[in-house]
Amino acid sequence: MTVIEPQAGSSDLVGRVKRLLLSPSAEWERIDAEPATIKGLYVGYVCILAAIPPVAGLIGGQVFGIGGFGFHIRPPLVSSVVSAVIAYGLSLLSVFLVALIIDALAPSFDGQKDRVQAFKVAAYSYTAAWVFGILGIFPPLVMIGALASLYGFYLLYLGLPKLMKAPSEKALGYTAVTILCAIVLSIVIAAITGAVAGAAMFGSGLASHAANTGTMSGTMEVNGAKVDLGKLDAASKKMEAAAARMEAGKNAPSVPAETLKGLLPGAVAGFQRTGLETNSGGAGGMSMAVATGDYQKDGASFRLAVTDLGAMAGMAALASAVDAQSTKETQTGYEKSGTVDGRLTTEEWDREAKSGRYSILVGERFSVEANGNADSIDVLKQAVASVDAGRLEGLAR
Repeated sequence: MTVIEPQAGSSDLVGRVKRLLLSPSAEWERIDAEPATIKGLYVGYVCILAAIPPVAGLIGGQVFGIGGFGFHIRPPLVSSVVSAVIAYGLSLLSVFLVALIIDALAPSFDGQKDRVQAFKVAAYSYTAAWVFGILGIFPPLVMIGALASLYGFYLLYLGLPKLMKAPSEKALGYTAVTILCAIVLSIVIAAITGAVAGAAMFGSGLASHAANTGTMSGTMEVNGAKVDLGKLDAASKKMEAAAARMEAGKNAPSVPAETLKGLLPGAVAGFQRTGLETNSGGAGGMSMAVATGDYQKDGASFRLAVTDLGAMAGMAALASAVDAQSTKETQTGYEKSGTVDGRLTTEEWDREAKSGRYSILVGERFSVEANGNADSIDVLKQAVASVDAGRLEGLAR
């Protein structure tokens, strides 16, 4: 009996993990030949391993607290549990969405469409990230775990051409496009996990409110976080529509990457643009596009990117419906996120390294982000502001 069946024993699962991490090429050969079902893969492998990072993070946060450089807090148990559950559920969803991407992209790289084989690739490529997620039980090791999880990209590179029957010479391109889509997906999921946690804590309250009024409108406040019920209801409908398109295999077209490229300025805050790059792709009802510009001045550089989240806009809208604010201070900088002028905003800055990141969500669909080195965070804010948000809001309609 193999690990792909629901009744598989733990020894099979442990053996598979070891072989994938230590001898991946040979293990992909075995996986390629195995009969499997998506349900079996979920129950016998994904649901088990995907629980490691959120559980480890929950324990680590409660035992050691979170923070650094002498600054530590121990988050409330209830909100930590809710966040862990949400992170776990979104992790399971991510595997399915990445599998759809892999399957839909196969013909573009001379591969063969096969939903089950694509799901195998997605599920087993996440192995390193899940296993090394155990380091979250001791927060200072989280960064090491994050770096170790990059091994999953190598697993993906080996598994894609083997299982999807794509020529080896196209493996790199196939992998790169898949990773691009997966990264955008992970950014959106990371952005909404904390925000949605607050909403999940009062699900029964929402149900009661809807039952009493017949509508989802107004504002509720939970633990200091304001929730726009109308936005929450609209976001859920967007997600339902996106799910229906995925099921039907119909792509909701994204804004052309060339259009996004036209929004990037030639210069900003004394920094000159030195390069441009565009990427786009569609898979299983999802379509995303991104335009990126590189900017340099006196040895400093940053990257400005405009991303059309496409079908992921429903998830982004879900985040913006929850006005959750968070801040974190260190000896050399800070991190904060929340809603500013009606837009979901993330800001990070390290004063010693003079580096950081600033991003906003426009029209609940477009992410605009500046990331890199500059004299101050204000330069990155100017870079983001140089992108015509009004134009993006018009494109979002």
